[in-house]
Amino acid sequence: MRTGQLRRNLATLSDEAVAAIHADWQVWARDDQLPPVSTQTGMPWRVWLLLGGRGAGKTRAGAEWVKAQALGLPPLAAAPAKRIALVGETMADVRSVMVEGDSGLLSIHANEERPLFEPSKMQLTWPNGAVAQMFSAENSEGLRGPQFAVAWCDEIAKWRNGEEAWDMLQFALRLGERPQVVATTTPRPVPLLKRLLADEATVIGRCATAANAANLAPSFVAEMTRRYSGTALGRQELMGELIENVEGCLWRRDWIEAQRVRSAPALRQIVVAVDPPVTATAASDACGIVVAAKGEDQRYYILADRSVQGREPQVWARAAIAARRDFDADRIVAEVNQGGDLVVGVLRQIEPGVFVRKVRASRGKWVRAEPVAALYAEGRVAHVGEHAELEDEMLSFGTDGKARGHSPDRLDALVWALTDLMNPEPPRPALRAL
Repeated sequence: MRTGQLRRNLATLSDEAVAAIHADWQVWARDDQLPPVSTQTGMPWRVWLLLGGRGAGKTRAGAEWVKAQALGLPPLAAAPAKRIALVGETMADVRSVMVEGDSGLLSIHANEERPLFEPSKMQLTWPNGAVAQMFSAENSEGLRGPQFAVAWCDEIAKWRNGEEAWDMLQFALRLGERPQVVATTTPRPVPLLKRLLADEATVIGRCATAANAANLAPSFVAEMTRRYSGTALGRQELMGELIENVEGCLWRRDWIEAQRVRSAPALRQIVVAVDPPVTATAASDACGIVVAAKGEDQRYYILADRSVQGREPQVWARAAIAARRDFDADRIVAEVNQGGDLVVGVLRQIEPGVFVRKVRASRGKWVRAEPVAALYAEGRVAHVGEHAELEDEMLSFGTDGKARGHSPDRLDALVWALTDLMNPEPPRPALRAL
């Protein structure tokens, strides 16, 4: 129907009818934001697993499904579900994303049907008496005792205690004729997600970031496409694809995910490793700058990826010095094959007297990386937070010493950092420039 005809038709409707159409999710939702009726075998589904890219509209889909369950809106619900569970990675995530977010529950209701949010009780109560309780996947014991008819779980691929929290929720889903749960997430190859994908009671939906472009900043879509199109990271974060390990790669995704932490413990040593680019043009390789540490627990921690696109030496030198100051690092570890003492010189132009340990590559990238990959395999390296571009290089690093055809500059810096930390601790300089 043409826009003009649509406007004329809408003009014939009452204000109440227009408001009803505006509030009807079935009218505005994309097909990939609505659950299927049944599984492939024709049986009713228990789990709707919606895999989506960043900004693809999966949070809105989850919130609208909960709204329909609470209010008993057909065709998504036959009757109101009186007890609902909302489970996120942390309680802060449940509140900021699932409840109070731009696409959260409080934002999608009309005034007369909006639930009352009681932060002190961590629950929402609808005018019809339906109640949604909030839970953190970090505290699976909190799911013991309560019982529910339906649940919405957000970003399950990020849950640290994913399988334990999921299992506790399943025992609590025991009300109503047919308990159901919607799980919305950007995929990662974690055990819980693989388990749900293999379950015949799961229906799987997929939605890409580009499908929701009308509701996103045009510059965001263009920049993400430019930077990540065709990469494993882009397929995961934009297309919502589950990316498994690359055959023959030194690193495995589950090694990284299993050891990821929110914060580092007490640290013994901190280093900033720098892998300068060969050239200094805008199109040159990046300058890898990675901050790593050795903890008092004798484990290793990746604190930050401060890599910058290689241009003038002063650009990456300032970035490296800034990282040293921000993390109060003990030293800078600099690869000097290409620039020799000039690399040290440009760093000391920014911070005179900075402690720099020079390293030279005498073996190929793959051979240098093997001992570091072994640390990951042993579970001795933890990433503090996410370092998406660095991890993409790690998981696409091939025997040719490249990551997707390019120099793995971030990975090179990581290898230099951990190799340095694996060696005996050098004496601390008598005078450190701060």
